[in-house]
Amino acid sequence: MKAQHHPFEPARLAALRAYEILDTPRETDFDDIVMLASRICGTPISVINLIDETRQWFKAETGLGVRETPLDTSICAHVILEDDFVEIPDTLADARMADNPLCLADPGLRFYAGALLRSKGGYPIGTLCVLDNQPRVLDQLQRDALRILADQVMTQLDLRAVIANETVLRSEIDHRVKNSLQAVGAFVSLERQASDNDEARASLERVARQVNIVAALHEHLGMAATNELIELGPYLDQVVSLISSTLAADVSVQGSFENVRVGSQEASTVATIVNELATNASKHSFKQSSGTIYLSGKRVGEAGYRLVCSDDAQPGEVKTVAPSGRVGLGLKILTASVQRLGGTMMATSHENGYSTRLDLDLSTS
Repeated sequence: MKAQHHPFEPARLAALRAYEILDTPRETDFDDIVMLASRICGTPISVINLIDETRQWFKAETGLGVRETPLDTSICAHVILEDDFVEIPDTLADARMADNPLCLADPGLRFYAGALLRSKGGYPIGTLCVLDNQPRVLDQLQRDALRILADQVMTQLDLRAVIANETVLRSEIDHRVKNSLQAVGAFVSLERQASDNDEARASLERVARQVNIVAALHEHLGMAATNELIELGPYLDQVVSLISSTLAADVSVQGSFENVRVGSQEASTVATIVNELATNASKHSFKQSSGTIYLSGKRVGEAGYRLVCSDDAQPGEVKTVAPSGRVGLGLKILTASVQRLGGTMMATSHENGYSTRLDLDLSTS
């Protein structure tokens, strides 16, 4: 006998498909549940069975060797119309199963027990069931165990649904933040172009570059997902690329950074340091000539990271002090950023250019 549709079939199917579990690969978490159900109940077959529109699909199974069968012969299609737990000691003695080819076969499915899998809205989407090729009866402990394991299946499905929803929400937030950062960057660039004050233009250019760095950090945070740890090497490579696109055409920037995983705040501070090193080198080392700025980073010890910025400026061209002895904004930002990471900074000028070495203290993992 073919089972009737559930009274709220469209809503039931919508609830099932909302989990996005159909046709997904096998997973150990679910395979372990059917193995345990089979052992506890002493049956050769156990299945996590999801009732789709025209088929029953098995997220996990032991003893069957297939992932789906037609709905016409489904025992579970009848069971989802019943109570939360259904036990059929002898399927051939049940009018619903008496003509079922799966039960009449040799050997046929002669015993069935299943606990419903209910969505958060109360719709039955399938069962965790055990089957045998001979009639039998479960004891109370086995029934209770099957119910508990069915609850565990739904806990897994509900948890995955929550994670999926959070991922969608985070993606939408990421998109909006990215658009906001782009808008801010565009506004700053317009203000910089409109300004006729060299000092204001330089400050706005620094702000625009910092906005781009924050946008890059946001992108890497999105790739880091939930652990909030940034791959510092790839992030700094992207920062160097952003810096290079904003410097004068006759000044190039090269970067090589050993990768470590750090928190987002540390990554942002290191990126600010790299930005200021490159900006200051471009401003003070290449006032009348072209050249290259070299940036590198490597792990030192357990939690140390050494940054080196060097260039090939011509002798006598390096200028490290602002006019009238004033400390420039760039040096203030650089010093504060180094202090934030408990680092030290040493700068040297030599015949082959200018070099700055910074030893930073990072909580790497």
